[in-house]
Amino acid sequence: MTDVLILIPARLAATRLPGKPLAEIAGVPMIVHVLRRAREAEIGPVIVATDAREVASAVERAGGRAVLTRADHASGSDRIFEALGQVDPEGSAKIIVNLQCDLPTLAPSAIAAALTPLTHPAVDIATLAAEIAVAGERTDPNVVKVVGTIVAPGRLRALYFTRATAPAGEGPLYHHIGLYAFRRPALERFVKLPPSPLERRERLEQLRALEAGMRVDVALVDTVPLGVDTPEDLEKARDVLTGRS
Repeated sequence: MTDVLILIPARLAATRLPGKPLAEIAGVPMIVHVLRRAREAEIGPVIVATDAREVASAVERAGGRAVLTRADHASGSDRIFEALGQVDPEGSAKIIVNLQCDLPTLAPSAIAAALTPLTHPAVDIATLAAEIAVAGERTDPNVVKVVGTIVAPGRLRALYFTRATAPAGEGPLYHHIGLYAFRRPALERFVKLPPSPLERRERLEQLRALEAGMRVDVALVDTVPLGVDTPEDLEKARDVLTGRS
């Protein structure tokens, strides 16, 4: 697949971990770890979209490219859409990957895997999940689950996303990984939609797409990367990336 652009939204004023993109891990800012993993996926150019000159400078010192966006965006999707208009106004990029800046342990192969569902022309948005292997995660509301139906080996069509334990009954549960690959028209449509009722209730932005009738498919990968949202998460990431665990 060609014409892919990876955009990494990076907001400096995170509530639970202020300055998160610049948090040091193994001597390197977290945003640089994510930048490197995105490059290693080798699926297209990588650009960081940020509201902070400090983040842009860190990216540029690492040999990357960054663009400055407004500080008042409600979501990463809104931020990357603004950046897209700056870096590709002519519309050359057909697939836009929204890669969160707080996934420093994400495997490059997983980033590439997110493109797989988009080989089906009916899919508007692709994302990732892994089967839950830790019993406690099944009931943890901080672990978002995707409920879907198998449409191909290693791929689900998403029916719902939830913080609840779902579906009921015997069988696997899937931990959603917050990386999205949008067809460009789907991203344009998505950011223009108002927040939906279920999105507000579950506090899950991806439900807006489902409620609007957009098709979201999920590529299944082997492991869940560590998302860094708290100081405790940051210490775990440091352990992983310095080989202490």
